[in-house]
Amino acid sequence: MKDKIITAAEAAAMIPDGASVMIGGFMSNGTPEAIMDALVAKNAQNLTVFCNDGGFGPTIDKETGAEVKGPTGTGKLIKNHSVKKLVATHIGLNKQVAEQMNKGELEVTLIPQGSMAEMIRAGGAGLGGVLTPTGVGTEIEDGEFTLEKKNIGGTDYLLMAPLKADFALIGGNIVDKKGNVFLKGTTKNFQLVMATAAETVIVEAEQLVEIGELDPDYVQIPNIFVDYIVVGGDK
Repeated sequence: MKDKIITAAEAAAMIPDGASVMIGGFMSNGTPEAIMDALVAKNAQNLTVFCNDGGFGPTIDKETGAEVKGPTGTGKLIKNHSVKKLVATHIGLNKQVAEQMNKGELEVTLIPQGSMAEMIRAGGAGLGGVLTPTGVGTEIEDGEFTLEKKNIGGTDYLLMAPLKADFALIGGNIVDKKGNVFLKGTTKNFQLVMATAAETVIVEAEQLVEIGELDPDYVQIPNIFVDYIVVGGDK
């Protein structure tokens, strides 16, 4: 059982440069921050990241130009230039994403938010794709994750590819030592589907409890999907 519980540094060491990584969180809400810090400390490079957004960039004092608050969530990886490709639903919260994209340092692919959630769900469920009318008549039709356009019953749909990754990094509020996870409120966001759609799933626990302490009615991600647990703040 102890082998399932690792440090953030050990989690980061498992993720090789060039890996594809799903990162939970919505505006950094639910993102496993200790693992983000460990990836920066490791100086991870050339990652392909699937997430809702680019997190928040650093807060800069307009008069002095000094950084008064560091980035959060995936924004930590963006600042460190650890991400080669970002697949997200919006990037407006982090100016550094646009800056790196415009300089040719970061490839960005945008997918409609609902479509991305369903594409990840399809990847985890082993489905061949997702049919959706969202994006019909837009540049999404020619996107890299659009397999084809189909007309069904007189309505046009896009067949979107299922999404999977090498790793999923998610944040859990309460996690037992077997890996059962409870997610509070809006921290659920993309975490539930991402936990099913990656080869290796690492959960960062805000609170780690003994087996049996987490009521089964509160388990939202069963332990069968979780490979490793990091205790939040444990470097």
